[in-house]
Amino acid sequence: MNHLLIAPVVLPALVAPFIIMALRYHIDLQRVFSVASCVLLTVIAVALTAQAADGTVQVYELGNWQAPFGIVLVLDRLSALMVLLTAVLGLGVVLYAMGSGWDERGANFHALFQFQLMGIMGAFLTGDAFNLFVFFEVLLIASYGLMIHGGGTRRFQAGVQYVVYNLIGSSLFLFALGTLYAVTGTLNMADLAVRVAELPASDTAILRVGAIMLLLVFAIKAALLPLHFWLPASYANAPLPVAALFAIMTKVGAYAILRMYTLVFAPDVPAAAGLMEAWLLPAALMTAAIGAFGVLGSREIGHLAAFGAITSVGTLLTAISLFTPEAAAAAIYYIVHSTFTAAALFLIADMVMERQGGEITAKPVMAHSGLISALFFVAAIAMAGMPPLSGFLGKLLVLDAARDHALAPWVWAVILISSLVTILGLARAGTAIFWKSHGLDTPEDYVAEAPNPAPSTALTFVTVIGLLGLLGLYTVAAGPVMRYAEATAADLFDRRAYVETVLANRDRPVEDPNDAHSHDTFHHADHNEDTYPQPDAQSEESH
Repeated sequence: MNHLLIAPVVLPALVAPFIIMALRYHIDLQRVFSVASCVLLTVIAVALTAQAADGTVQVYELGNWQAPFGIVLVLDRLSALMVLLTAVLGLGVVLYAMGSGWDERGANFHALFQFQLMGIMGAFLTGDAFNLFVFFEVLLIASYGLMIHGGGTRRFQAGVQYVVYNLIGSSLFLFALGTLYAVTGTLNMADLAVRVAELPASDTAILRVGAIMLLLVFAIKAALLPLHFWLPASYANAPLPVAALFAIMTKVGAYAILRMYTLVFAPDVPAAAGLMEAWLLPAALMTAAIGAFGVLGSREIGHLAAFGAITSVGTLLTAISLFTPEAAAAAIYYIVHSTFTAAALFLIADMVMERQGGEITAKPVMAHSGLISALFFVAAIAMAGMPPLSGFLGKLLVLDAARDHALAPWVWAVILISSLVTILGLARAGTAIFWKSHGLDTPEDYVAEAPNPAPSTALTFVTVIGLLGLLGLYTVAAGPVMRYAEATAADLFDRRAYVETVLANRDRPVEDPNDAHSHDTFHHADHNEDTYPQPDAQSEESH
């Protein structure tokens, strides 16, 4: 087995308790170990992405217990990409937290940060639905500690709201897993794909209940309308560097939908028929629209960034809900862009709040106003999906994927109008904060004093410029990235390699989950047309 596969989970799990037990009162040493851990995680993530780039699926069986009885971690193109995205974002956020001094404003920031990374990495790598629940709970515990970091009544209230909503989602998750286990007798994702394809029609109703509950759970995690109410207040009142890390957390819900509803509840599974078009697609479109109008109506820059994140989630889930390989490829391309963009906007919002408070109104010119305004302008272009940055390409790919869909006019109208409204909202905020401020010169015009007027260090600017620079590189590398996204989407909709690799050591043969009526079995061999008949050939033989 490739032990590098478990390193993204084990490394932060070891660093976090070490920081608590040995470095609790030494902030400089905490920073050294936290940054070193994030750098090493990034190197490991790059290595794993390179290993998965050719389409190879790798499995790590903990304790050498074979699937579906033991705990397994699975690496494929999609999980490798998400691990790399998390590692790079985590490194940027921890550097910003150090430069701005946020890590000193409360206890155990770096330990909680490492536990947070552990939960996110585990959620992306796990091959078992129950362990996905476990990593969700690790996320919940660590994120609550980070959310109330630094104290404050509003922050505590937002944290309680955040926990309550997510505990409801966790309870529903357990009910969904219990339903699936009662019907199939397994929670291993690959084994679920096989068992669900084998189920008789009489069990379809119960299985559909489990599929719906699971979709609701992931919708809560992704902040999908009407289950999004926890996000604006929670993210806006959290320390904004923490909110920048949380930009990846809504993507965990989107990833789970993409994984479970292509692997287990595939298009040919009757129990999941119509879920995407009948519920997920309208909800995603409404989420994009509500997020855009939230951006336009925001009175605080933290809420503006939070509603921007909601808008990007709506666009992302719109692509996923179209449920085609082309739309999945567009979603995979857009998920990277939206994560870096939301994180950068939260960090820029923190720069503004540190200098003049969070209200979107005219105030005297802040320190470093010119540079911050330039960064805000670039982030606004990226968030609204305007050319030449990758957001424009991402939304164009989503629109192109929806071209032949029955609801294509609605998809086009909502995405284009929400983009226009987002542009207006960001322009309004930028004008009030940066442009109109030049007309104010006296202290009497200062509406609210900054909570912490000390200016940020150069490290904060380097971090934000680095994130926005990554968006520029992502735009330039759109061709290779899109080829990777298309190959990843093809893997998702052709589950044979994933299922065969995970269940290679299982005693009984594995039935092809791509064809619920087929009795052909998988064999642990090279992937070729002779070993795996194509779907057309299977259908012809069945007739």
